[in-house]
Amino acid sequence: MKSYYHSHGKFLLTGEYLVLRGALSLALPLKFGQDLEIEQLETNNGQLFWKAWRPEGKWFSVTMNRNNLVNFSTNAPDKALMLSQILQAVKSLNPNAFEGNDLNFTTRLDFDPNWGLGSSSTLIANLARWANVNPYELLKLTFGGSGYDIACATAEQPIYYQLIDGKPQVETIDFQPPFAEHLFFVYQGQKQSSSKEIKAFLEKANPTDLQNDIEAVSKISRALPKCESLDEFAMLLQCHERIIARCIGQEPVQKRFPDFEGVLKSLGAWGGDFILAATGWGENQVREYFKKYGLEVVFGYYPFAYSK
Repeated sequence: MKSYYHSHGKFLLTGEYLVLRGALSLALPLKFGQDLEIEQLETNNGQLFWKAWRPEGKWFSVTMNRNNLVNFSTNAPDKALMLSQILQAVKSLNPNAFEGNDLNFTTRLDFDPNWGLGSSSTLIANLARWANVNPYELLKLTFGGSGYDIACATAEQPIYYQLIDGKPQVETIDFQPPFAEHLFFVYQGQKQSSSKEIKAFLEKANPTDLQNDIEAVSKISRALPKCESLDEFAMLLQCHERIIARCIGQEPVQKRFPDFEGVLKSLGAWGGDFILAATGWGENQVREYFKKYGLEVVFGYYPFAYSK
């Protein structure tokens, strides 16, 4: 018997960092994602087999004891240890999840795991559905974070995401910018550690001091989907960048590309992963510009964004 699950990758268009303190954020599910296939085998030898694939081929494999989820053999010890901890968290939420015959898990990412599009969150979302556990609780026990990526994993269109009294609130929205052909996603060439960035922000940020910024970012989140022109959209992005730069004490990504004709906005943890480029340039001109900086992974808005 086999079961299948699929979850979408994600982008946080607004509210990075401040989403952790209750800011309303605009998030986007992506066409890229991860599949999970679980097969219950006919054998009952107390084993669990795991094979993970990425676009260029096999990523890693693990064989572990199905009862205690340790004592594993693997070609990637660090990844196997992390996986073991995730599966143990699943078991803590559903003690019966791994009972029965041996299990064979296969995951397939259709994006480079270094891109930071949600290799972890899509795994958490898929496992939670298989084990019938709360994905937000599973996230808390593993990677932590606001949970917007978990909401995106099963969303069929863009969403508003907000933590109210620590509980996730999700609202689907109609976000189809009429100037989408002038929006591009550019990979900066290095993956940021979201959990590390989150920890640093929470340690130094005083919620009371951030209240005005939280309200300002929430207003921007509400305003962006209503924009009818690229100029209006770009102006809001600039305001958002200035707010977050002040909150975290870092320079906006635009400083790295001073001659870019348009507005650049960081997505997610600053300093790595993708940036959003809003520009009057066409796709070829955008690609040629970033190629000069060694950045060759560029996607248009609709080839990347998911909308049913």
